[in-house]
Amino acid sequence: MEDTYKTIAAKSEGYFKDKGSKFIAYACPVSNEDEIKEILTEIKKEHHNARHHCYAWRLGTEEITWRANDDGEPSSTAGRPILGQLQSFDVTNVFIVVVRYFGGTLLGTSGLINAYKTAAADALSSARIVTKTIKVKFKLHFTYPHMNDVMQIIKQENLNIVDTQFEIECDLFFTVRKSEAGRIEKKFQNYYGAEIEQIG
Repeated sequence: MEDTYKTIAAKSEGYFKDKGSKFIAYACPVSNEDEIKEILTEIKKEHHNARHHCYAWRLGTEEITWRANDDGEPSSTAGRPILGQLQSFDVTNVFIVVVRYFGGTLLGTSGLINAYKTAAADALSSARIVTKTIKVKFKLHFTYPHMNDVMQIIKQENLNIVDTQFEIECDLFFTVRKSEAGRIEKKFQNYYGAEIEQIG
């Protein structure tokens, strides 16, 4: 089962120039649309004299959502070529904005497509691409007498505890890579002292 995805480790930049027009690309790691809006607002502020701020993004690890925006350039000459680079580098949770300063000469459809594509590719080429694991989160509920047994299984399986709430009874939250989730869930289901449920 595929339980990894590729993304970028940090923000990176790319650049392309054609007939006086400058194309500055920013590739940013993101986890939701609110972050995307914030970054876009910042870049528009920083480059308020630019003619266009075209962008594309891909979000999600299994169900991937995406958007492409031409920001006033002729239809499909900017957002789509940027999106195409996200797809060909096979990265997700990444947002790319390409800022265009118009140089006075029209580039035509193929010129624009090439410019946005090349600037986006340059930003991704200079990014550090990392492979991350898709994690599943579980909640374990048990009583204190079962604590030792539960902890032993967690240690054996090298599970990543993310939170604990020990009051009258115990709730423990852990994550495990997706390909192992079914086996781990079964292991705790077979152990009568704990209730397990998947929560994310």
